[in-house]
Amino acid sequence: MDTSNTELYKLPVDAVWLITGCSSGLGKSLALLVNSNSTQRLVATARQADSLSSIPEGPNVLKVTLDVTSVSSINGAVAAALEAFGRIDVLVNNAGYSVMGDTESTTEEQARRVVETDFWGTSKLTIHAMRVMREENPKTGQQGGVVMNVTSAGGFIGFPGSAYYNASKFAVEGFTESVSREVRPEWNIHFCLIEPGGISTNFAGTSLVRSAPHPSYSTPDTPARLLEGYILNVDNHKTWSSPQSVAAAMYEVVSRGQRIPIRVPLGPDAWGLIKDEVKQVDKDLDELRYLSESVGNAKQFDSIHFIRKDK
Repeated sequence: MDTSNTELYKLPVDAVWLITGCSSGLGKSLALLVNSNSTQRLVATARQADSLSSIPEGPNVLKVTLDVTSVSSINGAVAAALEAFGRIDVLVNNAGYSVMGDTESTTEEQARRVVETDFWGTSKLTIHAMRVMREENPKTGQQGGVVMNVTSAGGFIGFPGSAYYNASKFAVEGFTESVSREVRPEWNIHFCLIEPGGISTNFAGTSLVRSAPHPSYSTPDTPARLLEGYILNVDNHKTWSSPQSVAAAMYEVVSRGQRIPIRVPLGPDAWGLIKDEVKQVDKDLDELRYLSESVGNAKQFDSIHFIRKDK
């Protein structure tokens, strides 16, 4: 029986947030928002701690160096958070970047590095958080917590010229959905995939690695060139969501005292693209239903369907 994310979640008034990638963009905006609440506590992390100078100091703020590709760095950051505040109520896996370019010319090093950062870093911190929320938080009188893993619309839809970035975000989504079904309901651990569309940050600038162009994809009407042109045109960024508005929506998802959905697209572009993708999947399912069902019988569905039912 699937009981994941079916219960209400109440954010503690003195919640401890651990947020990765706080030096700029979305992570910085969310960290500043959490810090603006006088009773909330913040563990702000970045690969270089001196890049966190824009986040005000205070007794409820801990700034920690964290490289999500380093196991020792992850272990150290979690230990520092527990030493300072005793628990972690909300983990936000936000650190990451993108590789854009033709898949045939993307190097193995580029591909492995983006997956190591965007997927493995997220999964390692998520596993830490599950243990902490189950075993350490109750010692402080607070059961459970929330894991928010930031993917993107590209965690649900594959886009041309983003194969390895999409692969890493698809992996985060599958991993998160799976572990959300492993935890017991009494642990009160909730999971949420944040799927933003375009955000006006440096994600399309300094946080974007471009692979060398491949000659076979050089014509201007190649899908990857068209999307690349859209992303690199700074005029288009004016229509994208602000990091402050996305951060505010993320905070509301956790703080509103309601059920936390497993997926939350943020931005009209993300919502519309994902909605269209779901419609296309539904269309394909209906079109080939006769073929899908021809290779088995109804009992196959009945024997596995129990894991997808809510309480």
